[in-house]
Amino acid sequence: MQKRSVRDLDVQGSRVLLRADLNVPLRDGEVADDWRIRSSLGTIEYLIEKGAAVIVCSHLGRPGGQVDPALSLTPVARHLTRLLSRPVAMVPALTGPDALATVDGLEPGQIALLENLRYDSREEANDPGFASELAALADSYVNDAFGTAHRAHASTEGVAHLLPAAAGLLLERELTALGSVFDAQGGKRAVISGGAKVSSKLALLQSVVQHADVVCVGGAMANTFLLAQGVDIGASLAEPEMAAQASEIEQAARQHGCHLLLPVDGVIAHDPDNAPQARPINFAEERVPDGFRILDVGPRTIEHFSAAIADAATVVWNGPLGLFEKNAFAGGTEAMAHALAALEAQTIVAGGETVQAVNQAGVADRISHISSGGGAALELLEGRDLPGVVALPDATQRDANPSESA
Repeated sequence: MQKRSVRDLDVQGSRVLLRADLNVPLRDGEVADDWRIRSSLGTIEYLIEKGAAVIVCSHLGRPGGQVDPALSLTPVARHLTRLLSRPVAMVPALTGPDALATVDGLEPGQIALLENLRYDSREEANDPGFASELAALADSYVNDAFGTAHRAHASTEGVAHLLPAAAGLLLERELTALGSVFDAQGGKRAVISGGAKVSSKLALLQSVVQHADVVCVGGAMANTFLLAQGVDIGASLAEPEMAAQASEIEQAARQHGCHLLLPVDGVIAHDPDNAPQARPINFAEERVPDGFRILDVGPRTIEHFSAAIADAATVVWNGPLGLFEKNAFAGGTEAMAHALAALEAQTIVAGGETVQAVNQAGVADRISHISSGGGAALELLEGRDLPGVVALPDATQRDANPSESA
């Protein structure tokens, strides 16, 4: 999946509209976690070096088409100023004469940040008029917001048809890492899937069991699979209405030669907030007592999962294996993070909670690729087209050869 790169645009002396994903948490009017902002710096700095004036745009939270001062990007502009060691002008207007006046005054190497795109309801509606107004601000367009590439919004899909467009450096890395996961020539492929609900991962699981060699299922979603196998899960979170689909996924895995592993033990408690109650349980030897819940995978499960992925060439992990926010039930997720970090393989982590887990375990620097997209990463792995990517022009033969386009 090769798309025209920002490296193939001639941006010298021009204005570039850069769609970034600056949807970061704020606390007391300041950026609380700047990982997404730092992920965007490479493309911003590249454009500056090439002599462009950069107009950055992003959403923040869900203001629902209304101006919400608590979701202003002003703190992000201040943070960008510090990270780039150069001023970032905040543009209160999104489009129109005021915005045009600001961007018209930008010199090469200068940066402006538009206010929250979702203050305007036309953004999420992919309104052609709003896309045209955004396009009027610049000479070319670069999409570096992988986290929103699965949304057909005006700033991610609409504007890409109106200006010379290309993928940013971050988006390129994401497509390269995730687009080749199920390459038939890539060696053994494994997927670790956790989280709460089978329903939210149904399409992913249905797809990956057709392509992966190993799929390890953990978290509360594994309870639905256990329930489908007749395991008594007590009061554990599950989706009984999805049990039939869980059985179908297991059957599909067998048909495609995929080894699907489920937890064989866990950590249970009556109340997740009462850590002293927590104790291990072996599902083959003991039923979950009435009123108790499975809140983490156990050590034998981690041993089985770790052994199954030990010789994999590529491992993708999405979703925690337990209630890792609570120390008493973080053991399985943290052990999985360390097992992943110890592999001599291409390791990919996707999804906010999973990224949080590898950071919490202190192993983020030993993961090959940490994806900036949750839903976008899952949809790409499912084999679905991402509107924000499809809208970008395909790379020409010249574009696809960096040595020729340098």
